[in-house]
Amino acid sequence: MLTYDRYGQGQTTDRDPGDITAEDPMHGHDTLTVVWDLHQLLTQIASEKMGISDLSLLPLVLVSNSIGGALARLYAQEYPGTVAGLLFLDSVLANSDFVSIYPDPDESGFDPTSLPEGVTVDSIHAARAYMQQVFHPSNGSREGLSRRNLAQLLPDSDGPKLQGPDGRGPWVTVVGHEFEAFKVEFEQMGGAPPRLTEVYMNPYWHRFNQGLAKLTEPDRSKGPLQAPGAGHFVQRDNPEFVFNEFRDILDRVL
Repeated sequence: MLTYDRYGQGQTTDRDPGDITAEDPMHGHDTLTVVWDLHQLLTQIASEKMGISDLSLLPLVLVSNSIGGALARLYAQEYPGTVAGLLFLDSVLANSDFVSIYPDPDESGFDPTSLPEGVTVDSIHAARAYMQQVFHPSNGSREGLSRRNLAQLLPDSDGPKLQGPDGRGPWVTVVGHEFEAFKVEFEQMGGAPPRLTEVYMNPYWHRFNQGLAKLTEPDRSKGPLQAPGAGHFVQRDNPEFVFNEFRDILDRVL
């Protein structure tokens, strides 16, 4: 088992060398760059620690949370035949600008009387403004990882289909946050009142997760599941649930 922190995260305090010459260091490198770095790391560890020079002989199971979900998908696409299993934990909405999760009250033809009970124009404006400021892909990050081209790299949640080591799709389990827990968590973050999360965010994310479950063949797909009591950081809020799902994939792969 290998855990690692990419450039600028956790215990990896070094920045990506490419960020030094970037016009905007907060958009210094993209998700594909992270995937290439991970492949190089795995190749080196497999060679030096395990005596394996061909990663296709070492089927991988990737466990990912948030932006890691996009990285895991891109890795499996970039290196087909190497990933035997994928466990997605509340994967980032890779093809979304996050703002358009909510309707636009300023759009021509918008009818405020069509809003569901408990939803106001003001609350939608506030939620869209928060998303623009915090989660829109145009926002850079202190680690230098840019999401500006992520929707172009992964335009669909349900494709392209992935290929595992045996010529079939990998084993895929999709886990999302528990709807009730996330409603509370997202409000505490300043994101939106629980009613808006119930009406817009949770259904939107669930549909995205349904797409992820189609990245492989039906008999190798599981989910989307909701991790009981878990918000966005599923591995923190319900580690036992994550362990059990990880173990289930390993039992199928090994």
